[in-house]
Amino acid sequence: MDFKNQKAIYLQIAEHIMDQILSGQYPEDGKLPSVREYATDVEVNVNTVARSFEWLQNQNIVVKRRGLGNFVSPGAREMVMDLRKREFFSEQVPEFFRSMQALGITMDEVVSQYKVYNKR
Repeated sequence: MDFKNQKAIYLQIAEHIMDQILSGQYPEDGKLPSVREYATDVEVNVNTVARSFEWLQNQNIVVKRRGLGNFVSPGAREMVMDLRKREFFSEQVPEFFRSMQALGITMDEVVSQYKVYNKR
């Protein structure tokens, strides 16, 4: 996994796991690899992965079953989508609007480009 400096590694790992949930690699109610297995796979410290799993548990995306391991929560896919939408509207959209304003781009131009994009 290639890590970026802008965000904590444990959050990048959590995002990667959420990507894997969205892609179906980890289905709802499916078992996740152990913390040690995942740490080996992404070549990071076990504590970093444990922190990622804990963050995912706090978001109700992953549930820990004592003695069995970590599992994808029922409804996790929808929870990930909701979380990503909230992040999109709170982080990316304001920056997009600032760029639009700075460049003098109108909403009509954006809609036009969006229609072109959807025809691909």
